[in-house]
Amino acid sequence: MERTSTTSVSDLPAAAHDANTSQDTLRDLPPRKGLQFWSVFVALCVCLFLSALEYTAVSTALPTIVHDLHGGDFVWIGSAYALAATAFLPAIGGLAEVFGRRTSMLISQAIFVLGSALCGAATNMSWLIAARAIQGAGSSGLLAVTNIIISDLVPLSERAMYTALVSLTWGIAAAVGPVVGGAFAQHGQWRWLFYMNLPITGVAIVLVAVFLKLPTPGGSFTDKLGRMDWIGNFLIIAASSSCVIGLTWAGVEYSWTSTQVLVPLIVGLVGIVGFFVYEATLAKEPLVPFTLISNRTVLSGYIQTFICYLVSMTTIYFLPVYYQTCLNASPTLSGMELFGLVIPLLPALILTAIAIKTTGSYRVPLWIAWVLGVAGLGVMSIIKADSPASLSIGLPILLGVSCGILSTATYFPVLAPLPVTENAHALSLLAFFRSFAGVWGITIGTAVLQTQLTKRLPSDFIAQVPGGVSLAFSLIPVVPTLSEPFRDEVKVAFAESLATIWQVTAGIGAIGLFASLAMEGLPLTSEVDSKWALDKAVRVQAAAKCDDVERVAGKQ
Repeated sequence: MERTSTTSVSDLPAAAHDANTSQDTLRDLPPRKGLQFWSVFVALCVCLFLSALEYTAVSTALPTIVHDLHGGDFVWIGSAYALAATAFLPAIGGLAEVFGRRTSMLISQAIFVLGSALCGAATNMSWLIAARAIQGAGSSGLLAVTNIIISDLVPLSERAMYTALVSLTWGIAAAVGPVVGGAFAQHGQWRWLFYMNLPITGVAIVLVAVFLKLPTPGGSFTDKLGRMDWIGNFLIIAASSSCVIGLTWAGVEYSWTSTQVLVPLIVGLVGIVGFFVYEATLAKEPLVPFTLISNRTVLSGYIQTFICYLVSMTTIYFLPVYYQTCLNASPTLSGMELFGLVIPLLPALILTAIAIKTTGSYRVPLWIAWVLGVAGLGVMSIIKADSPASLSIGLPILLGVSCGILSTATYFPVLAPLPVTENAHALSLLAFFRSFAGVWGITIGTAVLQTQLTKRLPSDFIAQVPGGVSLAFSLIPVVPTLSEPFRDEVKVAFAESLATIWQVTAGIGAIGLFASLAMEGLPLTSEVDSKWALDKAVRVQAAAKCDDVERVAGKQ
């Protein structure tokens, strides 16, 4: 029998109740939150901080990096990172179950460090893109295993504040990331955007190695490899990659109706559907058990998560484009001007955590967030090339509040209906949707931008750009140096193109609002999975209690 904290009084035969076995006796004890717990928590937050920092910092450094490396495939600097992170995420849950949480985290940290070192040493675009893929693969593990471990250690009823701290970590990284990226780029030191990860991740590795004393599942290495769902992994990696290739080419290299775009996009989407069908029907140890997608509240949570991160990543990536082209902001200043979006995240997520902890309800905060988000994107579309800076910095505040609430609350409809034994699989799929949303957000935003720029940029200007409009993005740093009338015409073209992005994104946000109406309001469990407890005594005590329950039931 697998001894976990899911054992409760309601699960036992009446005989067990007659034996005066109380729920408090049967429920696994929560982990003590001493030095060991907080050391682990700090290490996890450091890993999450670096992962989020890399995701957001590149947005302001991107034009400078592309210019320095004489490249044109700027989309793949962001997309390669997100693609690798997305493709490997569903496997993380299985990896954590088969090889253990600690081993999975250490492997992820090592891959992230390797990718960061290679990014910093890149001498051309192809090298950088490949290195970003390695870095993204490591980041996927950091993101997923962090949430899995926290869910193992903290019951859902208490998790709102811890989720807020994790979201706060992400929010701070999102806030300083564009500034850090811009500062490094402005001073010609963008490589240190990647090199700085080495010593910081090194500290996190030491903390994990010393304090994360979780049990390691038994079995030989060969047996563990045999338990991995290799067919499922292949399907999701191939399907995700195919989707991203189609999205990346759409509107940039080829038209949306071209064979080069439609074939990989359709194959990828069909492959993703095939992956879920295979997991539900044929997989022996599925990466995504059918229970994760068969419950309407869980499904609503996943859809909301996907839309939330699509919206947030699109905005984080493309607002700096407006600041640098229309306001003549430096990369550093464009990162600071993004604070109008990012700073509201922090109080919003803290207040949301307090509200959920106090009321036990997650539905009302989510409904409020979606209304604010759609409205915020709508008003952002009125920003013009000559709008005052206060308008372009102030209007994103509504969206920032929305994203702060959503990043905290979308977690709960996913986990509330599920037993705690499904934490690893559920959270790996949650991280998959978050990361996949980033891919869609960046590539859709890029496709809209490129399509609109093609229509709006002066033809004389496009004729002067080798490679056409696809390379025009890399010339953002030199827009202020253009002569009139090109400069004003280019600014207007960028502003109007970005307004179209906000309108498209508002429409996508409305899908999240409608999806939120399907979720049920469920209680938040106070149980944890004892087999992953930090304290060995807790695991032993939980096992003993489970044996006592079995003996009582057996005597009856």
